[in-house]
Amino acid sequence: MKDITTKKDIELLITAFYKKAFSNPIIGPFFTEIAAVNLEDHIPEITDFWEQQLLRTGTYKKNVIKIHKDLQVKKQLEKIHFHTWLNLFNETVDTHFKGEKAKLIKTRALSIATILQIKLNTSSS
Repeated sequence: MKDITTKKDIELLITAFYKKAFSNPIIGPFFTEIAAVNLEDHIPEITDFWEQQLLRTGTYKKNVIKIHKDLQVKKQLEKIHFHTWLNLFNETVDTHFKGEKAKLIKTRALSIATILQIKLNTSSS
């Protein structure tokens, strides 16, 4: 298995992750109903986000915290949602990649999930 080295690798990872996330009973409704994510638009944006996080070359400019605060107004994001998201993300990374950048993206995902929970004052239910 190879490491994550290009934007194309990140796009493959993100596409595979969202296939799992959309069908997951715990977090799927956030993507399919509450945020009503259009994958055709979302995949390039979130690929840019992770490219910036991992390879420091992305062009992502949106405010991640504001996006999730706006989402939280529609439906409370809880610890179980972040836990599920992180587990699915890590499983997807481990299925497709191995190496330094694969470890780094999982570390960054944990950091982002933790910061979002703090900033959103996520409940424990």
